[in-house]
Amino acid sequence: MIVTRRHLLGAAGALAAGSALAADDRFALTGAATQGGWLRGRVPAGTTALRLDDLPVAVAADGAFLIAFDRDAPPTATLVAEGTTLRQTIAIAPRAWQIEHIDTPLHPPGMADAEFARRRSVELARIGAARRHDTGAAGWRQTMLRPAHGAFTGRFGAQRVFRGVPAAYHGGLDIAAGAGTPIVAPADGVVVLAAVAEPFTLEGHLLIIDHGMGLNSAMLHARALSVTEGTVLRQGQPVGEVGMTGRATGPHLHWALNWHGRKLDPLLFLDRT
Repeated sequence: MIVTRRHLLGAAGALAAGSALAADDRFALTGAATQGGWLRGRVPAGTTALRLDDLPVAVAADGAFLIAFDRDAPPTATLVAEGTTLRQTIAIAPRAWQIEHIDTPLHPPGMADAEFARRRSVELARIGAARRHDTGAAGWRQTMLRPAHGAFTGRFGAQRVFRGVPAAYHGGLDIAAGAGTPIVAPADGVVVLAAVAEPFTLEGHLLIIDHGMGLNSAMLHARALSVTEGTVLRQGQPVGEVGMTGRATGPHLHWALNWHGRKLDPLLFLDRT
């Protein structure tokens, strides 16, 4: 049960910050330049490579690209188009994060610490390998759909405390929905991990979809999955049903977005108009 909730800067404010970028920006940047946010853009003619600080950024054949900022991103980042003189400093808007107290243990009850650690190491290796897989999907270009109908509850970036034990911040968005509610692909992509037969200790029946350019979605706690690894998905295609497998206190969908190891706020990828 969440007993404390504090959210000082919402998605609308973050989008406004991103939309305020100069219209004559030579990278033609659009999006949300904020912690947990993203920008799409296009490189100028003559660009041989693109970097965001020290991170190489992939560029599509038409010059389009995607960059994103972690929940704890610093105040600025530098975008450099190699082969040209274009170098731009991007101001990243800070956000305030809520604190959530969760009335459930940090790992599933009834499982010995040693067994949990053994299983968890295997699961984390699978998740890491899936997120490094680049399928060439083009879903990163799309405005995303809600993957399930329901109220937004647990918000991205919250610091979670499990029965007094602080844990990592909440890396996604919780959508409250009844068991069996359809889950759909938020954007085009390819399934790179599907825990169909055996649920993961924390995520339950986990699905990870690669949207291309380093961007991927994770869907947690499903009651069942209807797709398998390698399935090519179209936006809106059914992929499973909401459940409460893994560490969950009730039926809901946890939707997480990741870009090259950076955790992003799914709210900022939805159409907010």
